[in-house]
Amino acid sequence: MAPVCVGTVQAEPVFLDLDGSINKTIDIIRQAAGKGVQVLAFPEVWIGGYPWPIWAKNAFESSEFCAKYIAHSLPRDSAHMRRIQAACKEYSIFVVLGYSEKDDASGSIYISQAFISSTGEIVHNRRKIKPTYVERCLWGDGQGDSLKCVVDSPFGRIGALNCWENLQPLLRYYEYSQGVQIHVAGWPSAPSLEKLEVPYPYGCTSEACLRISQMVALEGQTFVLCSTAILRKEKHEIMGLKDKGIFHEDDGGVAMIFGPDGRPLVEPLPRGEEGILTAEVDLEMIYMAKSLCDPVGHYSRPDLLSLRVNSVKAEVVHHV
Repeated sequence: MAPVCVGTVQAEPVFLDLDGSINKTIDIIRQAAGKGVQVLAFPEVWIGGYPWPIWAKNAFESSEFCAKYIAHSLPRDSAHMRRIQAACKEYSIFVVLGYSEKDDASGSIYISQAFISSTGEIVHNRRKIKPTYVERCLWGDGQGDSLKCVVDSPFGRIGALNCWENLQPLLRYYEYSQGVQIHVAGWPSAPSLEKLEVPYPYGCTSEACLRISQMVALEGQTFVLCSTAILRKEKHEIMGLKDKGIFHEDDGGVAMIFGPDGRPLVEPLPRGEEGILTAEVDLEMIYMAKSLCDPVGHYSRPDLLSLRVNSVKAEVVHHV
């Protein structure tokens, strides 16, 4: 198979402005095409941006922000989404788009990833199966159909998980069983460990995002596109983070591309800098990694350990 040019985004989302968010997304797709990218990864909830007020403020203080956030979330079937699909087709790029998906029928929102082909078709859409901690006050759960996280493409089998889904061992294992070759690990902005001035969980730092993504590459013998958002200093106040000792200056980005043996393949961007990392990857490198350790193949013991999966979507209404 011919080498594949992959790209991963490190950038700041546009907050509370859906039109502006779509425009910036299309501009990044255009830039990636200029670099020869065939598969492009965006961060978790790239469209919408990560709503830090749900962590930094109490429910009453963040309610007004959350209402605006829902209003500027993106319906999957919409003119806004079709603009992105048209850009994928125009520039012949397969995009995994992290976005806050608004269900117009119910008004609920979900942490979603749209797999948009280079012909502009949404070939799959999955929702984070369990939003993390206080995220559950804003976003709903994905259902069994979101356990599918790998699709075929002309560029290999492309998979994706959102943020701490990459930390869920059974979900990761199920993705490996689907034969993933290029995995998108989508992350929000996260603070740098060395700059923290207050007690803060290591697992929620940008360093942890990077290490977890690398572990997926090593464990699953897959190329990993770690895509992360950044948060600029001027957004700290609207996010409720000003003078909290968590974010400092422009921060949050640790985008990286890992090989199937876990090694970094590119030089990182500075933490607060926007850009697109790119690499030419040879999918046949996966065979060498698999020959050493294949947890769903020769290195498994299904007679002793196996995974049970319910992939049926639960519905709130059943017609009889």
